[in-house]
Amino acid sequence: MRATINDVAERAGVSIKTVSRVMNNEPSVRKPTQEKVLEAVKALNYQPNAAARNLAGTKSYALAFIYDNPNAYYIIDMQNGILSACNEEGFELLIHPCNAKSQDIDAELTAMIKRSRVSGLILTPPFSEMPSVISTLEKLDVKFVRILSGAGPSDDRSPCVFIDDHQAAFAITEHLIASGHQDIGFLCGDKEHNSSQERLMGYKAALKKNGIKINRSLILAGEYSFESGVKGAQKLLAKENKPTAIFASNDEIAAGALFAARLMNIAIPSQLAITGFEDSPFSRQTWPKLTTAEQPTSTIAQSAANLLIKATRNQSDDSEDAIFTPQLIIRESTEAN
Repeated sequence: MRATINDVAERAGVSIKTVSRVMNNEPSVRKPTQEKVLEAVKALNYQPNAAARNLAGTKSYALAFIYDNPNAYYIIDMQNGILSACNEEGFELLIHPCNAKSQDIDAELTAMIKRSRVSGLILTPPFSEMPSVISTLEKLDVKFVRILSGAGPSDDRSPCVFIDDHQAAFAITEHLIASGHQDIGFLCGDKEHNSSQERLMGYKAALKKNGIKINRSLILAGEYSFESGVKGAQKLLAKENKPTAIFASNDEIAAGALFAARLMNIAIPSQLAITGFEDSPFSRQTWPKLTTAEQPTSTIAQSAANLLIKATRNQSDDSEDAIFTPQLIIRESTEAN
């Protein structure tokens, strides 16, 4: 029979309320008492039921993951990272996809929060970058953590996890330049995401540092999708003065660019080098495999969830913001064996 909180309290010689306080990591419990309760928990293999806790009290033990991203690999990695933190701390996870372009997004989030009684939200771009969403959550007095493109520092509105897309894009572009390329095309991601702008600015900064004039005709707007990569590459490669390299804003775009190049009988990398960004499975499932920037999405998500759990316990401060810089991975799409 599964152990109950009553069994733990009886074995430890404390009240049920004290067991609950220990399980919630409340700092007011004396260490000797905490140790007795934890010993009882271990001996009985007690596992608190998060759903029951949510219904029984005023405190919620559920986090919500809010996203609008068509990349299934990204979503799965985010979910796995958040779940890892939730499982360690006894929290449940509510996954709530939204349409960032919806005019009713603020009302939708308000209804979801009141209906589900979550204790906090993890916001990914573009929601983490939308002032109206942030203001709505502040009015509801709910904790949240934002995953943002940039290098910080954050404001005081929430803990943040930063991804330094600018520096990673700079490194990718410098790699292409060091490989002998000067005419480098750039395929942008969705304009609603700050990551698109940060990656573009990193690309431009590397060109400027190396004395290469920015050719705006080689920079094309687009979306974070395979189809966008196909269309963008076809436009670039149809030019009379076509680029010798293409920097795609993510691996999905890069895979599309690679597909387009193959349809045009352009050899990779001898006639055209292609790079992606993020190190998603797209980068390893193509032939040749894509040079990219490794973005540890699952680790980023776990870090965000840990920050949020600490915030729900009033144990966090702004100094705990985390910063990740995707690291360059050189593969066959830019360098021949």
